[in-house]
Amino acid sequence: MLKYQAIASDIQQSIEDGSLKPNDKLPTVVELCDIYNVSKITIKRSFDLLIEKGLIASKRGSGTYVKNTGELAEARGSDLYISGIDESASDSFTFTRSDRARGFTAEHRGLGQEISSVVYDFSIVPAPEDIARHLNIQPDDFVYHHCRTRCLDGLPIVIEYTYMPLDLVPGLKKSQLYQSVYAYLRDVLGYKISSFHRIIRAVAATEEEAERLEVAAGSPLLELEQVGFLDDGTPFEYSVSRNVGDRSELRDINVV
Repeated sequence: MLKYQAIASDIQQSIEDGSLKPNDKLPTVVELCDIYNVSKITIKRSFDLLIEKGLIASKRGSGTYVKNTGELAEARGSDLYISGIDESASDSFTFTRSDRARGFTAEHRGLGQEISSVVYDFSIVPAPEDIARHLNIQPDDFVYHHCRTRCLDGLPIVIEYTYMPLDLVPGLKKSQLYQSVYAYLRDVLGYKISSFHRIIRAVAATEEEAERLEVAAGSPLLELEQVGFLDDGTPFEYSVSRNVGDRSELRDINVV
């Protein structure tokens, strides 16, 4: 194991065993150079590796902090927690890149299929307590809530239920839901989407979902529950999407 990997592993272990807690500030690069007797380049490579794994985030002018990545997994007990952290029975950590991280529109653009949306709800509501916890905001802070299906050539592929902090995503309009919300975040607001911490499970379609997805009630759906993070570690989205199993696939690349 190379030196920067060993340092990253040491810091990761401190996060896993609770010595470093969510939102804790890490020592500075200079301080870590003294602790490990290495160069700044080595420490920065260690930070890059931990950032890639979704464990820490650098805030410009403030420092580097431990991400609050554990709540989603703790809330769901034994479910598989992936895309950022994969908390398996062996307690190993896996960084997962997914096509879905680019968004539905970017994922399917260029495949010759017509991309469209059906919007069922777009509203501004006080954040429910569990949503506020995932988004690191106060209960009753206002959030956007929207529900829509995404379609290819008119065929529903996935239904999405999404919450985004109002203060973080100013100016979002209902019209944007018929296009790409992630493109609005990147191109209009200038945000850089960094990672997603995700739980995947199989669920049965409710009667309402079955009607909207044009499947039979009780049909198997692939559910993705996720929290999305910007590059400074700020959570920007809590969402649940339910995909029609025989109309879509999830592609992931695991980097251990």
